[in-house]
Amino acid sequence: MSESKYGELVPLGGGDPIPLLKKNLLVGRRESCDVVLRFANVSAHHCQLTVNGGYWYVRDLKSLNGVKVNDVAVVEKRLSPGDRLTIAKHRFEIDYVPQDLGAVGPPPPDEPVENLFTKSLLERAGLDKASFEPRGRRRHDPTDDSPGKIRRMDED
Repeated sequence: MSESKYGELVPLGGGDPIPLLKKNLLVGRRESCDVVLRFANVSAHHCQLTVNGGYWYVRDLKSLNGVKVNDVAVVEKRLSPGDRLTIAKHRFEIDYVPQDLGAVGPPPPDEPVENLFTKSLLERAGLDKASFEPRGRRRHDPTDDSPGKIRRMDED
């Protein structure tokens, strides 16, 4: 690997390695992409590869045939050196040295840190308002003698 590159994608099953020449790469079928994969099952703009904190991340750009890391479908994920990246049905191994790209210490979370703040903690935990059924309004039941007894209005 030369110093001017940020790593490479090595096709599994043969073929020339694809050099990763910039820290932000658009991968797809269109000639305007940074990494052009001329296959019918690759979307025009299939995925984005980005270096963040010394590690490569992949983000699926709502492609038709998806992205997998180590045979697991992903929307966005950190790529560790040696991970298998599948774009549509085309498999690659990513080869790079995190320290050469600025990594210090243990690997960061799979999801880039800036994405952690795009949703509230309640949303990320699945506890946001949209995930709950409406409970109905409550009112005091005057026909019930027990103190503090509350009956739901939808129980009428």
